[in-house]
Amino acid sequence: MLSYVRKRSITAILKVNQAPCVSTQRNKSSNTPKHVRIGCSSGFWGDTTTSTAQLVQNGKIDFLVSDYLSEITMSLLTAAKRKYPELGYAPDFVSTSIGPQIKSIKDKGVRVVSNAGGTNPLACAEALKAAAEKSGTTLDVAVVQGDDMMPQLKDLLKSGNIKEMGSEKLLPNTVMSMTAYFGAIPILRALDLGAEVVVTGRCVDSALVLAPLMHSFGWKVDDYDKLAAGSLAGHLLECGAQSTGGIFTDWE
Repeated sequence: MLSYVRKRSITAILKVNQAPCVSTQRNKSSNTPKHVRIGCSSGFWGDTTTSTAQLVQNGKIDFLVSDYLSEITMSLLTAAKRKYPELGYAPDFVSTSIGPQIKSIKDKGVRVVSNAGGTNPLACAEALKAAAEKSGTTLDVAVVQGDDMMPQLKDLLKSGNIKEMGSEKLLPNTVMSMTAYFGAIPILRALDLGAEVVVTGRCVDSALVLAPLMHSFGWKVDDYDKLAAGSLAGHLLECGAQSTGGIFTDWE
């Protein structure tokens, strides 16, 4: 699997319109919006910290999403958690991104979805709650777990069935981090239950956007055309600054 670091991104907003057909919605409702505005504040850990304020204060957004994880990031967060059990998440997500904007996020009704939880989403959620309390407000924070495969490492090593796809080499004895990607469904469940903030570990990048779209428009798990469109929207938004020129280097 190829890992890479993208260049510094800027604010990205995507306005997604509801498809005309509503016969396949999970829950038909007269309150179903015609469009949803989703802003992405981060495409990788270390991205600009100014975008959250721009999006929350001026973006007129319904959802704020952010992606922090890559393969190397997961390894770094795992190492941090091993040394300090209270770490393992992206601390700047709390301290410099969401923290300063918590009151505005609450007052404006902006809902937040992020995989900044890394290898310790529970600790990330607790840090968010503490930041909200410090700001004189509260947040309903949901945590999506289940991606961490490290508790199964010994059994997988014994099985001898886990091999590298290309070389067919066996799983190495020393593994720093082993996680399974999950998609939009658990995030959707959290939003349906009323969470104001959803913190996850490893998940598909586009799921951060697809889940809010499924929640807002009532899309079902077999609305394949709509899910495909929502996944495409998620990929474009997560890399929004890059796909609109952020990796162009021939500036004059």
